[in-house]
Amino acid sequence: MPAPPDPHDHPIAAGAVLELDPRARFVGEELVAGGQPWRLLRLPAASRAALERWREGRPVAPDEGALARVLLERGLVHPRGAGPLPLDDLDVVVPTRGISASLKRLLETLRGLAVTVVLDASDDPEVAAACAATGAALVTLERHQGPSAARNAGVAATERPFVAFIDDDVILDDPADALGRLRGALEDPRLGAVAPRVVGPLGRGARAGYEHRHGALDQGEAPALVDPRGPVSFVPSACVLVRRDALGRGFDPALAIGEDVDFVWRVLDAGWLVRYLPSVVVTHPARPTWRAWWRQRRVYGLTSAPLAERHAERLAPIRADRWTLAVWGGVLAGSPSLAASVLARALDRARRGPLAGLDHPERVALAVVGGNVARAAGPLARAAVRTYGIGLLGAALHPRLRRRALAVLALGLAWRLRGRRVRPLDVPLALLDDLAYGLGVLEGAWRHRSLQALVPRATASPPWVEVLGLTPGPSEYP
Repeated sequence: MPAPPDPHDHPIAAGAVLELDPRARFVGEELVAGGQPWRLLRLPAASRAALERWREGRPVAPDEGALARVLLERGLVHPRGAGPLPLDDLDVVVPTRGISASLKRLLETLRGLAVTVVLDASDDPEVAAACAATGAALVTLERHQGPSAARNAGVAATERPFVAFIDDDVILDDPADALGRLRGALEDPRLGAVAPRVVGPLGRGARAGYEHRHGALDQGEAPALVDPRGPVSFVPSACVLVRRDALGRGFDPALAIGEDVDFVWRVLDAGWLVRYLPSVVVTHPARPTWRAWWRQRRVYGLTSAPLAERHAERLAPIRADRWTLAVWGGVLAGSPSLAASVLARALDRARRGPLAGLDHPERVALAVVGGNVARAAGPLARAAVRTYGIGLLGAALHPRLRRRALAVLALGLAWRLRGRRVRPLDVPLALLDDLAYGLGVLEGAWRHRSLQALVPRATASPPWVEVLGLTPGPSEYP
């Protein structure tokens, strides 16, 4: 895969408008915390003033481009979405197994764009008729090879510098606006791919309502840089725009499932950025029956084992620094004194180490380290429920473990459903959702004879050890 342009050569242009990441926060007078992955940055007065101006909606000044690039690459700021761009440099690739009402609707919606439909081992004449009626090109694979090979065949049959992959059942209400705004994000030469928010359609019934509010592909309302260690760890291939230079060998045909996660992570590993842009929303329908819905969630879990063979510790179900894991491990073990002792040692190490040169290091250590440990409770519980839900339900039957197991289950489900409208039936459906996924993880581990997707990972250092000094000016890029 070709390497992306050097960030030194591409400061953010003067006049660009940025917005502060909603998860970022100021700590004292000279520190800002946040980003993907989380870090603590020291901002001298000039840098702090620039960030404050950007937060107020003021544009980037001519001497602030390098600083803006640093903060953008670390996920602390995001470009404010501009209007849609023309799509004459964009190819649309639609993989399909055969004709359907959704494919016909999508092709009608995309009429006028450069669309290539890849028919994966089917002689369905209605697909050819639908393509002819809407002006789409058709590529037919002689044998069934799966969605990865179909997308790659679409790439090989096209040549424009940007490629949009859209599944045949995705609904685009206004493709010129949605795809145009995604295309606008790719004006950043460091960006290899960008994806919209994917939600389920608003429909009747408990399952449809749950999918609309808490769908498995929905990455939430906050913009983010995609990072395996961040809140948005991947974006689905249901709808994603990719710079052709960042495609490399494309999707891995050996992966029947999880190919989108693998592809996005390989783009990131090559040095490109991948952006999640929730201001653009597309619709992806839920499975039509309960059995199909359960199977889909189990299949999502099955992806963990083959992905772990390629990406190792990124598939660890629980991943945190050893101090955080030790604190919450002490709490779960029923030893608050152990948890308090570990937290005290972590605070002391931060105060004497990376925070030593700051004003009031004790106060900063408490806000940063203590705050991070506290904020880790929700994500850790969520991860535990998602993968180990069956074990937690079993532990809830034991008199001595019941309260702690139920507490983890309750916190994990609450974290899963936070910030969204919740209906009473959403809670048991969320639990079923996680149980199906966890069973898929177990099944995948058994099939591949590998525990990589089941074993938690403790990192050697907590994320707060990095304290960088950033000031405006092209010479200060770390």
